[in-house]
Amino acid sequence: MEHVPPPAEELALLDRELAQLDARRAQLLTRRAWLVAALRPTAPDAPRWSTPPLGHGWAPAQPWGAVPKAAKPSTPRSAQNVLLTLGGLLLTVAAVAFTLVSWGSMGIGGRAAVLALVTAAALAAPALLLRRKLAATAEALAALALVLTLLDAYAIHAVATPDADGLTFTAIASAVLAALWTAYGLALGTLHLPLPAAVFLVQWPLLLGAGAAGAPALVVGWALLATAVLDGAIVLWGKGLGVRVTAGIGLAVTGSAALLTGLGESLTADGPLGAVLPGLLLLTAAAAALAGAWRAPGGYARLGGAVAGLAGVAAAGGVLRAAVPGAWHVPVYLLCGLALLSVVRVQVPRAAGRGVLLASGAVVAGALVWALPGVAAVLLGPVQLVAGVWAGAPDGFRGALGEAMAWPEQAAAPLALAVVAGGLGAAYRWWPTLVRLAAPLAAPGVKARDAAGAGALALGWGAVLLAAATLGVPYPVAVALETVLVAGLLTVAVLGAGRGAGMAGAGSGVPGSGSGAGPGGAAGGSEPYAGTAGAGAGPGGATGRRGPSAVAVTALVLAVGGAVSLGLLSLAAEGATYAVLGALVVLFAGAALRTRPVVERAVLAVAAVVWGTALTGCVAGSLGLAPHEAAPLLLVVPSVTVLLGARLRNHPVALPVELAGGLGALAAIGLAVPRAPFLALVLALCGVLAAGAAVRPERRPVAGYLAAVLFVTATWVRLAASEVSAPEAYTLPVTVPALVIGVLRRRKDPEASSWTAYGPGLAATLLPSLAVAWGDPDWQRPLLLGVAALVITLLGAKYRVQAPLLLGGAVLALVTLHELAPYVVQVAGALPRWLPPALAGMLLLAVGATYEQRLRDARRLKDVLGRMR
Repeated sequence: MEHVPPPAEELALLDRELAQLDARRAQLLTRRAWLVAALRPTAPDAPRWSTPPLGHGWAPAQPWGAVPKAAKPSTPRSAQNVLLTLGGLLLTVAAVAFTLVSWGSMGIGGRAAVLALVTAAALAAPALLLRRKLAATAEALAALALVLTLLDAYAIHAVATPDADGLTFTAIASAVLAALWTAYGLALGTLHLPLPAAVFLVQWPLLLGAGAAGAPALVVGWALLATAVLDGAIVLWGKGLGVRVTAGIGLAVTGSAALLTGLGESLTADGPLGAVLPGLLLLTAAAAALAGAWRAPGGYARLGGAVAGLAGVAAAGGVLRAAVPGAWHVPVYLLCGLALLSVVRVQVPRAAGRGVLLASGAVVAGALVWALPGVAAVLLGPVQLVAGVWAGAPDGFRGALGEAMAWPEQAAAPLALAVVAGGLGAAYRWWPTLVRLAAPLAAPGVKARDAAGAGALALGWGAVLLAAATLGVPYPVAVALETVLVAGLLTVAVLGAGRGAGMAGAGSGVPGSGSGAGPGGAAGGSEPYAGTAGAGAGPGGATGRRGPSAVAVTALVLAVGGAVSLGLLSLAAEGATYAVLGALVVLFAGAALRTRPVVERAVLAVAAVVWGTALTGCVAGSLGLAPHEAAPLLLVVPSVTVLLGARLRNHPVALPVELAGGLGALAAIGLAVPRAPFLALVLALCGVLAAGAAVRPERRPVAGYLAAVLFVTATWVRLAASEVSAPEAYTLPVTVPALVIGVLRRRKDPEASSWTAYGPGLAATLLPSLAVAWGDPDWQRPLLLGVAALVITLLGAKYRVQAPLLLGGAVLALVTLHELAPYVVQVAGALPRWLPPALAGMLLLAVGATYEQRLRDARRLKDVLGRMR
């Protein structure tokens, strides 16, 4: 079947016809838009044309009949609006200048007439302008009218009532003006300025009236509170964004001022009766905030609930604190804050109830912040004992902590910590009940439960320590108590880590978490180390392992921190030091053996190694050894870690344990630095340990090089200590057999690295000789060393062996530099000062010009060296 016309020609024809239809449609719509505009000539923004447009200028997606912003002409009416706005502003400036400068040149009648006439005109003009759709000009004249009314009030005070009190007159004037502008704004509802201005003026009558009457601070607080309540009502029921925003700002300012006033009066009250009236003010503020939160949306309701809760705590706590000693003030507020938790049993909006709960949490957090400095003093106070190790047991626990903290003032801090810890512990134990009670306001999950358990453990531990300090227990009792606490924390860490890693996730009993009996998960909820929510046997949940719980991790962190503090505390007496460090080694080592997760086991094992190293140092101190003499003794623990690493082999804990032992070896090296012979001995012993670790294939790549470096360094140090001037006599007997062994190794294993085979032997002679040659004034040693380095370099290049090539080349270059340095310095001194920079610049230009070629040469050299063994 053939198409007539062909498809391509027919498609082109259809496209042309569609384009013509679109053009015709655009013309018709343009004509329609012009006709619509012509029928509505009073619209200020309507497009006007003297003749119908011939074409259209709209994009395809643009609404028809609307003029594009870039194409809108500047109409005479818009220019008129701008001119009138500027005129209104100039009239405002003129009115202010007239009132302040020219007022005295007119009589009383003239003054009154002029101001009355101008004010009346300014008040009437916006109504006329709004009828003519001149909204911007009306707003400008409304602003002028506002200024004129203020000037009228000033003029009345200056002329009619000059003897009246300024604050009293201002309070009355602000109230009258607020009423006037409220009525004016309601009458002209389209203006945006009058009602916000009225709201601003409402803030002052009560406050200024109280100040004019000389009222006490509490009455001023009531005035501020009444103003805040009025602002809150405007925020809830006012019309217009400007009105609500202005009222909201006023509410924040006056409400905060009222609360601060009530709180200040409550804190400075002489007794419970004196705190009743400030408490009544705070309770009224709390009731007003809660009433506002009841009707406010979302976040504002939560904020209102929080303010209500804090105000209630301040009111009740202020009365109670006046009846107890100063050290117990914070616990009183804490108990009042905890009482806010009862809001879960009250029928309040969800957002407001959450705000009250936030207020309770804020009070609890404040109490903890107040108590935590005492805990920090208990943990960090023993640092001072480092300056006088084994100076004798101090007089009680406080004597070991120093006198920086006023302990009698901390008498109630342990109680505050214990109360919060008890609450968190109860929540952790009876979590399903707590979730059921809090269901109307919140739905806490499993992570919240873990956090509660961790917080209970940490705060309980701090409460016990702080109680021991505030009670001033004897020093031995404090040491024993902290030891028992560390042991208990390690037990919790081990049990928690073991259960978390080995149990299938048991449900927490939280509604919606997938727990409970049935196909959706395993029944549970009372297990302290329950697994993740929703896990369990059955189709609805998958069994699996989880990491340690938050309680276990917290216990581990506290155990490590408490052990550090305990170790510092034990430094006061020699017997206590041995007892504590020995106990810590046993406790952490035993915990490392019992725990399952790798990270926790590694932390415990490393801590045990650290305590063992510290115990070894104490043994050296008891023997009366000098620091450099004690250095070899410190290598006992690194030796044990090397043996333990060989036993553990590829276990993940092996590497952290060996690294911890390496830190002990570094400490030993640091102690031996002042005495070169002991330093050489320690370096050699460390080389032996590294060589022992290098026997294992997984440690050989690192430990082998480390052992070589340590042996060579020990040799250099020993030679330097013996003031040997010819180190070759000692190094060559080592180099020759080392090179023979290297040759045999390469024959047996051609793939072996030349650095492993030849590097240690060559470095044993070349590097010490190079160090001596740089300080040798004669020419024989540099010559012989240079010739030897040249031969080694040529052999490395001939046989394509990397280590001899690079080592020999580096030594040869350094020897050459040493020999040529005096002549280079002499020539540089004879050259002009400008020549070296010029030569450097030319070199840089040459390198830059041939950069690509130099880069290729460098890559080629890298490839050549990389192919060498």
